[in-house]
Amino acid sequence: MEKKNEIKIFEDRKVRTLWDNEHEKWYFSIIDVIEVLTDSPRPRKYWNALKTKLKAEGSELSQNLGQLKMQSADGKFYLTDVADTEQLFRLIQSIPSPKAEPFKQWLAQVAAERLDEMQDPELSIDRALEQYLKLGYSENWINQRLKSIEIRKELTDEWKKRGLKEGVQFATLTDIITKTWSDRTTKEYKILKGLKKENLRDNMTNTELILNMLAEASTKDISAATNPKDFEESKKVAKQGGNVAKVARKELEAKTGKKVVTALNAKTALQLNEGGKKKTKSKKK
Repeated sequence: MEKKNEIKIFEDRKVRTLWDNEHEKWYFSIIDVIEVLTDSPRPRKYWNALKTKLKAEGSELSQNLGQLKMQSADGKFYLTDVADTEQLFRLIQSIPSPKAEPFKQWLAQVAAERLDEMQDPELSIDRALEQYLKLGYSENWINQRLKSIEIRKELTDEWKKRGLKEGVQFATLTDIITKTWSDRTTKEYKILKGLKKENLRDNMTNTELILNMLAEASTKDISAATNPKDFEESKKVAKQGGNVAKVARKELEAKTGKKVVTALNAKTALQLNEGGKKKTKSKKK
């Protein structure tokens, strides 16, 4: 059964989703939905209390929900409570929120868009572009980010060909690549940028994204050329691929005298850009 993890945006908030090709339906992270609807700082606790309430009322909804692996803030995949669109509509009725109706309309739109994308795959790229624009990213950065998604997909496809498993093995190899080229593990990189739940790649600068793409593309090409037999050999390939980007980073830093890997994240970068726009407008006056 082929499943595809994606991030959807509702009112500038991220909701983890997973598309099931076999059954042609979306699954949504219930924790993410509750966080969006309630603005609760502890959505997991809210969900546990709601499950208890539903059970006491005799509802079988929570018992019929399932779990699927979704990517967490640390980049690893964990089993997460999920609901399909129909179950989510029923669940929302038990969550008092002024966002309930807009969210229902958003759910219907997500379902309709998927049907359109199955007919025309290019629409998914256009919609990803639109979502990043809504979050305030520049078109130049978005083009790099979309390219990085393509390169990442090529790399994970290569790993799948080698019989490697999504989850721990993919996360370990990614960590090796990141550590090699940036001198930081994924966790250390996120700490540097002050990130928690945010996606690391969504908070890289253009140069960081380019070097990360170089590392992943190099890893894919080396793997395809050397045919690693198992996970241990693939770890060596990941280090070799990461080293290609490390050499480029070192040379660039030597030429510019500036560090490539910095604490700058999307939030501060967008604030700086916004500040620049305001200054420009004031000058015109």
